[in-house]
Amino acid sequence: MEITLALLKPHAVRNVYAFQQIQQILQKNFKILHTKEVHITKEISEHFYAEHKGKFFYNRLVTFMGSGPCYAFVLQSKNCIAKWRELMGPTKVYKAVYSHPDCIRALYGLSDTRNACHGSDSEESAVREISIIFPELNKNQLTAAES
Repeated sequence: MEITLALLKPHAVRNVYAFQQIQQILQKNFKILHTKEVHITKEISEHFYAEHKGKFFYNRLVTFMGSGPCYAFVLQSKNCIAKWRELMGPTKVYKAVYSHPDCIRALYGLSDTRNACHGSDSEESAVREISIIFPELNKNQLTAAES
């Protein structure tokens, strides 16, 4: 079993229909280990997206993530990371609309920054990102969940 972070971005949380539909997708496809509403401060966002610092979209992304509440989930399933990333679809919404019209980002994304959701890209990223968003969980709890 594998775990990953699913993070619903502020515009998807504000859109009641999108939020409900995405929650149903999560409940149908994964065991949800932890969930919470989180207000991502600028400091949290800068730490979370540190790998993108210096890229043209970094400031826009960091600012946007603090524009309202997000919803975070720790998901578990076999091949969880790949499964969640497939359900999300391509990062770029315009590409998602044409290549994966039924994916979450095609249905509820607005732009490359406001693309509805985030998912970890590796097991290492999942543990790092979960520890940022869920600091109350320790690494032993996360690695035990993967067993």
